[in-house]
Amino acid sequence: MINYPKEIERKIGFDTLRSLLLETCLGPLGQRHVDRLVPIEDINLLTKLLGQTHEFLRILENDIPFPESNYLDVSDLLKKAAVENIFLSEDEFYELKASLVTLFKCLAFFKKYELDYPQLSAASAGVSLDPQLSVAIEAVIDERGKVRDSASPELNKIRKEIISHQSQARKSIESILKQARKDGFAGDDAGITVRGGRLVIPISAEYKRRIKGFIHDESATGQTVFMEPAEVLEINNGIRELSYRENREVVKILTKLTDEVRPYISDLKKAYQFLGMIDFIRAKAKIALQLEAKMPKILDKPKLSWQNARHPLLYLSYHKIKKRVIPLNITLNEEERILLISGPNAGGKSVCLKTVGLIQYMFQCGMLPPVEESSEFGIFKKIYLDIGDEQSIENDLSTYSSHLTNMKAFVEGMNGKTLFLIDEFGTGTEPQFGGAIAESILKTLNHKRGFGLVTTHYANLKKLAEKSNGIVNGAMRYDVERLEPLYELEIGKPGSSFALEIAGKIGLKKEILDHAKKLVGHSHVRFDELINTLEREKNEFKDKFEEVQGKNERLDKEIKQYSELKESLDKDRKRLLKDARIAAKSIIEDANKRVESTIREIKEQNAEKEATKKVRESLGQHKNRLNKKLRRDSEQPIKKKDNSALKIGDVVRVIGQEVNGEVMEIKGKKVEVRFGLIKSLVKLDQLQKIQGGQTTSVKPKKSIKGIDLNRKVADFSSNLDLRGKRVEEALSEVDSFLDQAILVGFNQLRIVHGKGHGVLRELVQNHLKGNHFIEKVADEHIERGGSGVTVVTLKE
Repeated sequence: MINYPKEIERKIGFDTLRSLLLETCLGPLGQRHVDRLVPIEDINLLTKLLGQTHEFLRILENDIPFPESNYLDVSDLLKKAAVENIFLSEDEFYELKASLVTLFKCLAFFKKYELDYPQLSAASAGVSLDPQLSVAIEAVIDERGKVRDSASPELNKIRKEIISHQSQARKSIESILKQARKDGFAGDDAGITVRGGRLVIPISAEYKRRIKGFIHDESATGQTVFMEPAEVLEINNGIRELSYRENREVVKILTKLTDEVRPYISDLKKAYQFLGMIDFIRAKAKIALQLEAKMPKILDKPKLSWQNARHPLLYLSYHKIKKRVIPLNITLNEEERILLISGPNAGGKSVCLKTVGLIQYMFQCGMLPPVEESSEFGIFKKIYLDIGDEQSIENDLSTYSSHLTNMKAFVEGMNGKTLFLIDEFGTGTEPQFGGAIAESILKTLNHKRGFGLVTTHYANLKKLAEKSNGIVNGAMRYDVERLEPLYELEIGKPGSSFALEIAGKIGLKKEILDHAKKLVGHSHVRFDELINTLEREKNEFKDKFEEVQGKNERLDKEIKQYSELKESLDKDRKRLLKDARIAAKSIIEDANKRVESTIREIKEQNAEKEATKKVRESLGQHKNRLNKKLRRDSEQPIKKKDNSALKIGDVVRVIGQEVNGEVMEIKGKKVEVRFGLIKSLVKLDQLQKIQGGQTTSVKPKKSIKGIDLNRKVADFSSNLDLRGKRVEEALSEVDSFLDQAILVGFNQLRIVHGKGHGVLRELVQNHLKGNHFIEKVADEHIERGGSGVTVVTLKE
C-alpha cells in the first residue's frame, strides 16, 4: 500500500496508537509484530486478521481465563541450543520451561474452544510440538530454576554427601565457637559466618594464635579475624571437592537435556512465532475493548459508510475524564466520492479529517475500528495526506509551495482506489488565486475519480460542489445563537465561517462590520446569511422535535404505568375475592363441626330422635343457603348503574375500580374517558355514573402501611448497580431491590455487578437462587453486558 507523505503515521496519530500496542503486548514476541505492522490491501488477508482480533475480543468480553504470563523471547537460547556440544544453563532452561507452559496452555485453550473461535484455532493447528519435551524439562528443572536432585542418581548421591558434610562441619565449628566464647577469645554475640564459600568464626585478633586454623579475612579495624578452624578445614575441603563433582554432574545433565531439545529447534521456532502472534492479537483486542470497537462489514472496493465513528485517541483521552466524544457519521461512495467540509475555525473540521484518516489506516492494519457493526469499510490502495505546515528550511519551500508540491503528487498518483485528505485547501497565498488554483485541482481530482475529504473556507469551492457530480458539500454544525461549535458533521449543505458574527461577538464596531460587508459584496454576504438562517432554523426545529419526542416518551411511560397499575388492581381484586371465598368456606366448615358436636351431645343426652332429625335438617338447609349466597356473591358482577342517559362531561367510574374519570366522547357502545392525563376507550356496560362526583387521579386500590404505590411505581428502576459495593452491602441492596420489585409489580429485573474475577456475580446469583419468588436467574445477552449483568425474572 502506498502512503504519502512518509510521516503520515505521525500526522494522523497512528504512531501513538502503535506505542499503545507495544505497551499492551506481554512480551517482545508480540512487540516484534507491532514493529512490522503496515496497512495491507489484500481483502482475504485483512478479513483473516480482523476476524482473529474479533474472536479474541469475544474471549475478553466473555471474561474467559487466558494465559497472560511468560510470553518470553527464547530465540537466542534456541540458536545456542542448535550448536553441537553446547548446553543451556539452568536459567535458560527455566525461561524455556516457563514459556513452554504458556505455549501449551494456549494450544489447549484453542483445542477446547475450537468451535467458538475457529480462526484462532486454525492458526494454532499449524503448531506441531511434542508435549514430552515439556515433560522432559520439567523432570530436570524445578520451580526455582535449579536442576532437581532426582535428575540423576549420581547427583542425588553427591548432594546427600554435601548435606552430611555441611552438617558435620557446622556441628564442629559451633562447638569450637562455643569454647572460644567461654575462653574469651570471641565475643558473646559472635556467630558463624561465611568467607570465600567456607564456614568461619570471628576471633579477637589478639587471640588468633590460640586457635589452630586458617585466617580467611579480617575486619576493617583489624581487631577481628575470621578463622576456619583446623578441625573443620578438612571437612570444608571435602565439601569443596563434592561441589566440583556436583557442577560436573549438573553440566552432564544439562548437556544431555540440551541434546534432547536440539531435534525440536525447528518446531520450537514456529511455535514461538505463534505465541508472538497470539500476544499481538491479544494486544489489538485489548485496545478494541477500550475503544468499544466492532467488526464492520468489509467490501472489496473503495467505499466508506460509517456510523458513530469516534477518533480513537480522542476517545481514550475523553474516557479518562468521563467526557463524551461527538461521533461521526460519514458516507463516501461512487456517486459522492469527495466531501467538501466547511464551517468556522475550531469547529472540528481538522479533527473530522484526521478521524477518517486514522480509522481507515488502523482498519487496513488489521485493527478493529471504533464504529458500529453496521458500518461498511472499503479498501484503498493509496492514502494521500496534506495536513499542517510542511514548510522546509532546507529546501527553501514556503508553506504554500509545500502544499502545491503535495498537490502535484496527488494529481500525478490519483486513481479510483485512492483516499486523499486535504486540510485548509488553497490557503497560504492570495485568496483570489488560491481559490482558483484549488478549484482547478479539485476538478482534476474529481475527474480522476479519487475519494477524499477536503476542508475549506472558499465560497467558490462550495459552489463547485453544489453543481458537480461526485462532490458533495458538508458542514460542521454551529450554534448560531450562542456562536459555539457543535462538532457534528452534516452532509448535504455548505457551512458558514461565521466571520462577521464572531467579529461582532468579540466587540468590533458596527460601522466596521458594515463596511466589511460592502467590501465583500452583497451576493457573498447574502449567501453567508442564507446559510446562517438555515442553520438557525435547523437548530430550532431540532429543539422542537426533541421537545415533542420527550413529551411522547413521557406519555408512553404514563400510559404503560397506568396499564400496569390497572392490571395489578384487577389481580388484587381477583385475589381478594378468592381469599374471601376460602375464608367463608372455612367459616361454614367450622360451623358444621360445631353443629355436629351439638347433635352428638343431644344423642348422648338421649334426646328424641325426631327432634334431633329436625335440628339436623334445619342446619343443613342453613348451610346450603350460605353456600349459594357465597357462590352468587363471588360470581355475580357488581350491579351496574343505568348509563342510558350518559353524556359528555359526566363523571364515571370503571366497575370495580375507585378511579373517577370524565366522559370525553360517546362512540356507540364505547366511551372515551379521561383519567387524569390519560385517555382510555372503555365499553359502556363497564362504566357506572357517579352522581355529583369529581374526577380523581389514578391511585392504588389498596394502601400498604401508608405507602404511595403510584410514587413507588414512578420512582422504581428495574436496574440495580452493585459495582464497587462490598459483599454484605451488595446482598442487602439485592434483597431490598427484590422487595420493591414485588411491591410495584415488576417481573423483569437487571442487576449490574461487573465482570472482574466473577466473585460478586457468583455470590449474587447463588443468593438469588434461594428465593421462592424468583422464576429464573441468567446472564444478560453478551451485547448488553454478558456475564457482567444478571437478569432476574420474578414469578407472575
